[in-house]
Amino acid sequence: MRPRKNSVMNNKSPARSRADIQFASQSRDTMVKSELAKERASTDAKTAKLKALRLARDAELSAEKARQDAINPPKPAKKRVKKPAV
Repeated sequence: MRPRKNSVMNNKSPARSRADIQFASQSRDTMVKSELAKERASTDAKTAKLKALRLARDAELSAEKARQDAINPPKPAKKRVKKPAV
């Protein structure tokens, strides 16, 4: 008889194969979760930047409107006169 070679094929028991598949699945899951976390952080940073820009713009527009109202106060609204019922 020929002696068996200690190759990779000889070490592949069903339990070992299931363990390898499980490990590969877990490593893929970990990689996907880390990628999602990076994308979420990027999106959160972009959202915060845009919110800050929007708030600055709104504050600027509000100050400009207040300045315009101080220079030219708005005319008082006319009161509606109800017509008498016939």
